[in-house]
Amino acid sequence: MEEKEQKLKALLRGYGRVALGYSGGVDSTLLLRVALDVLGPENVLAVIADTPSMPRFEFSEALRLAEGMGATCVVVDPGELNDPFYVANPADRCYFCKKHLFELVATVAAERGFACVLDGNNADDTGDYRPGRRAAQELGVKSPLMEAGLSKAEIRALSARAGLPTATKPAMACLASRIPYGTPVTAEVLAQVERAEEALQMNGFVQCRVRHHGEVARIEVPVADLPRLLDSGVRGAVVRAVKSAGYRYVTVDLQGYRTGSLNEGLSLG
Repeated sequence: MEEKEQKLKALLRGYGRVALGYSGGVDSTLLLRVALDVLGPENVLAVIADTPSMPRFEFSEALRLAEGMGATCVVVDPGELNDPFYVANPADRCYFCKKHLFELVATVAAERGFACVLDGNNADDTGDYRPGRRAAQELGVKSPLMEAGLSKAEIRALSARAGLPTATKPAMACLASRIPYGTPVTAEVLAQVERAEEALQMNGFVQCRVRHHGEVARIEVPVADLPRLLDSGVRGAVVRAVKSAGYRYVTVDLQGYRTGSLNEGLSLG
């Protein structure tokens, strides 16, 4: 891990002035911290998207965290909901999202004299289905965490050593990832999912997903949390809250929480 950290720092020094697509998640926060330390605040620009697919609490926390690190943070609106290809929600929806985002990041960066655009992809992401990577590659976006070979576990370890609050933060994914492919992505559905997940979090389920299936909310929590979720008192509170978010039926996925569960029906070979 130490060798990988040094490689990361060497990569950053080679880039010069950098603009980072920042979300406040585990990966981009560590990358921002290291970039600030290696290059200095004047040579680092954090660019965050203000979009309905990012929970409002996460957006506010990301801004607060960047400010606390002394970073210059620019807020942009990628306007992906104006793109019919994104709204149609095909299996490569992330491609269109990332294309809009990184084109905007590159524009903002160029206007401010930052020639190199970075993202927070890590070494583990090479084995996952991530069509957004294609957009980043087409636009020349660098992925120094990935290039340095840093895994998510190593990034968490480095984050803990740096005193970052994101070291133990649950995995993040945009709210659109809760909507099955082929179901249109709308601001209303994104807000509905956000309200339902907030209800779960307020009941103590830190790691959770609410998958949107029309009138049905399919709840995913870690298997270890299933007994508590199904406890009569907690279950009733969750059902009431999720229904108040706009769902008619509330279900629990007995397989438990897992990333990318909506990818399970895709043929990726």
